[in-house]
Amino acid sequence: MPDTHTSRTAAEITSQPDCWRQASASLAQHAADLPRRGERVAVVGCGTSWFMAQAYATLRESGGHGETDAFAASEFPLARGYDRLLAISRSGTTTEVLELLGRVRGLVPSVALTADPATPVMAAADSLVVLDFADEESVVQTRFATSVLALLRAHLETENALPVGVRTLAQAARDAERAVIAPLDAELTGAEQFTFLGSGWTYGLALEAALKMREAAGAWTEAYPAMEYRHGPISITGPGRVTWMFGSLPQGLADDVARVGGTLVAGSQGVSGELDPLADLIRAQRLAVAIAEARGYDPDRPRNLTRSVVLDNRDA
Repeated sequence: MPDTHTSRTAAEITSQPDCWRQASASLAQHAADLPRRGERVAVVGCGTSWFMAQAYATLRESGGHGETDAFAASEFPLARGYDRLLAISRSGTTTEVLELLGRVRGLVPSVALTADPATPVMAAADSLVVLDFADEESVVQTRFATSVLALLRAHLETENALPVGVRTLAQAARDAERAVIAPLDAELTGAEQFTFLGSGWTYGLALEAALKMREAAGAWTEAYPAMEYRHGPISITGPGRVTWMFGSLPQGLADDVARVGGTLVAGSQGVSGELDPLADLIRAQRLAVAIAEARGYDPDRPRNLTRSVVLDNRDA
């Protein structure tokens, strides 16, 4: 059954298939500012944007387009040389991103991917990629972040640099249409703990899914590279606890989760056919909203969070 949530966050989650298609359609106007084949590229962001940076960095490098690193903006290694810096900031006001762009000005070409050009990032970056159609009213990021990754995936696709096994964006958007209406099982909405797993580019998605659950629902969540799960994290798994894998399951993992009594979720569970991992992230976003509402929280007003982190008195 389709979601009946009336929150703004839920509506923005549902809009993602159309946003991804619009991101792909806008590629022609943005392609000149995106990384060229062979460039050494750094991608930075904070929170959700950092996790999308990680996913893209792995996609680009493993697809043979060029060496690519991802950093939290506050941890960028200024002494390391790059041909281009991509900064992801929905609001265009995040302090760490703006400070970094100021430090690299004149040293490395910078591109900011943002939802709002009428913000300080307009003057801080050398060029802008504006996805204003994916902007959000919600504090919790969903469609802007995935639309940025959709645009970057579409660019790799046109450059024949998608890694083997990664679907086209058109296929991902079709999967997203299924993800926005796929049922959420009661054992998921009633679970007490979640461990999200990914491998390669989907590890960034696992980190993002865990963040969404913490932000919107205040849920106990963890995230790990899939092959690290058996090196300790499996100890937390048991009845009433969920292990969620983005992408293909490592051999034997399903048996290991079953052995300790956990619930395993993979991209093929609960839907007709396997989902693209980015589309599967939509299910995790929806689950975060459903759990928040079940606990009496307002997903549009998450606790202790603001839409952008702007730090005052930095020199104090």
